Amino acid sequence: MTIAQHKVVTIHYKVVDVASGEVIDSSEGGAPMTYLHGFQNIIPGLEQALEGKVVGDEFEVQVEPADAYGEYSDERIQQVPVAAFEGVEQVEPGMAFTAQTEHGPINLIVTAVEEDIVTVDANHPLAGKALAFSVKVESIRDASEEELTHGHVHGEGGHHH
Repeated sequence: MTIAQHKVVTIHYKVVDVASGEVIDSSEGGAPMTYLHGFQNIIPGLEQALEGKVVGDEFEVQVEPADAYGEYSDERIQQVPVAAFEGVEQVEPGMAFTAQTEHGPINLIVTAVEEDIVTVDANHPLAGKALAFSVKVESIRDASEEELTHGHVHGEGGHHH
């Protein structure tokens, strides 16, 4: 069986920031990752690289920002009044918030606090970074009808309802 649309895929992986060489995440010593192929549950560049692979395949791939978490955008940095953080006792750099917008929720990281102004960054923490993946395909199976309807994996390694 090969990796294709509507397959449930389990992989072991390691991801490294190409520029710094820093390991960002790894399943080494832990549970592998399981996802539903073709449903945008992982970054596009990695999903494309997995297409057509079979159990036991091991490979490395570099994914550029456009096919990972996007390019870094200065337009996603905003300054907002500290009053927008009503109910938060002390707003500090590094704090993460979810803001409700007309386009749905977005994640923000506080990068600076000066007097009554808070600078927030809506870029994904990995935006603008090229990522190097080392991957081993552990298993492939057909997705259930329920998984296809919901757009994600159920059960072990997946979502539980």
